[in-house]
Amino acid sequence: MDELRRRAAAAAAPQREEGLVVCENLVRIYQSEGVEVQALQGLDLAVAEGEMIAVVGASGSGKSTLLGILSGQDVPTAGAAQVAGHDLLTMKRRERLDYRRGTVGFVWQQTSRNLLPYLSAAENVMLPMTYTGIRRSQRRSRAEELLDLLSVGHCRDRTPDTLSGGEQQRVAVAVANANRPRVLFADEPTGELDTATSDEVFAALRRANEDLGVTVIVVTHDALVSEQVQRTVRIRNGRTSTEVLRRVATGEDGVEVLTAEEYAVLDAGGRLQLPGEFTERLHLRKRVRLALESDHIGVWPDEAARRAKSDAEDAQDTEGTARGGGRTG
Repeated sequence: MDELRRRAAAAAAPQREEGLVVCENLVRIYQSEGVEVQALQGLDLAVAEGEMIAVVGASGSGKSTLLGILSGQDVPTAGAAQVAGHDLLTMKRRERLDYRRGTVGFVWQQTSRNLLPYLSAAENVMLPMTYTGIRRSQRRSRAEELLDLLSVGHCRDRTPDTLSGGEQQRVAVAVANANRPRVLFADEPTGELDTATSDEVFAALRRANEDLGVTVIVVTHDALVSEQVQRTVRIRNGRTSTEVLRRVATGEDGVEVLTAEEYAVLDAGGRLQLPGEFTERLHLRKRVRLALESDHIGVWPDEAARRAKSDAEDAQDTEGTARGGGRTG
């Protein structure tokens, strides 16, 4: 009987997502002047080890809140969040400090926040290693190795005020990788840079991903940046709403082309967010009718919405006829 109960419990328990970064039904609520603000409203996300993804969304969608939680700078209100085996809801203060120093790295949008102005580029990269007990000779060697890898070796003895914005951000990527983190988070790392310089910084992030094996999560508004990764996750209203997956496919002529497909995200509770342009066009409101077909699910507006759509189309036809008649006369 005990074995049967164990099997029944295992079957009833929801399957957990697998990945280096896993968020399930993540909630973050803030209190501001007596007003409750729900920044995250049950967000789900899974990122595999070695992935490089972009997270996009409008201002206030919750993407920066998500980054703050995953990087250990904020604590979620409810749900589950794990990074490299660390439970971000139950970590104590000391564990959180060790997590930020060794498990994750972070690159801010503002170049001035990433580097200490009175230290050289090499000294900035060496600084995080002093907190983990690495010997000075090894710190210097590691710093020079990272700066060379990211094509800023020529900056090693220069202070940030003598570096360009792009050089500062590439040095910041080196700093973020100093202690060999499992995950690197970047918050709008190209937000203050021109297109050419942004490409250089993004190339540095990609090099860290490919050559150092670090998983990279970039939050960005820049469409050009988000299109350079294999997966783009869009957040809307505090939840993941869509994902764009990019693949290299070979056409009939033998030429390789990059294809991109957009998918709606279905969470563990069976919820998904329909794109606004779809719901507006079909006048989907409050209730919809569902039908299970052999290979898909049909979604239709209810009768009231159908009448509203028909009335709107009739009004457009009447308006068009009136305009046409006026021109003819």
